[in-house]
Amino acid sequence: MLKKYEELNVWQKSYELCLKVYAITAKFPKEERYGLTSQIRRSVVSIPSNIAEGYGRRTTADYIRMLYMSYGSVCELETQILLAGDLKLVEGDELAAIKTDIAAIERMLKALIKSLENKSLNPRTLESLDPLLQLNWRRTEIN
Repeated sequence: MLKKYEELNVWQKSYELCLKVYAITAKFPKEERYGLTSQIRRSVVSIPSNIAEGYGRRTTADYIRMLYMSYGSVCELETQILLAGDLKLVEGDELAAIKTDIAAIERMLKALIKSLENKSLNPRTLESLDPLLQLNWRRTEIN
């Protein structure tokens, strides 16, 4: 059982992507500072941030919802990186590496979401929850 969100491979990979993207966007032209640079940085930062926030939420449903938000940010980032590539702001090996990282994070998020969705639908997982969480889960099932 993971004790902290920092132990999640998808969080680690997305955090590393943040560092790479910040280094790459630091080389963008100054006129992009409040345009594409800002958009790309917001998108990339929201990926591990939403994973961490979801991990800290009280219910699996909230966690899954935050993971979907993170996935949306991955898609947003991918679009912005494609645009930056077409504008020749990032090219070659740098562009290929970022695209590869984005695809890996996308796959990891999909797998984590699927795993949690399957787990939350399995009644046997209730047995492993502490009594207070079981009570809250049952209340949400009734409503």
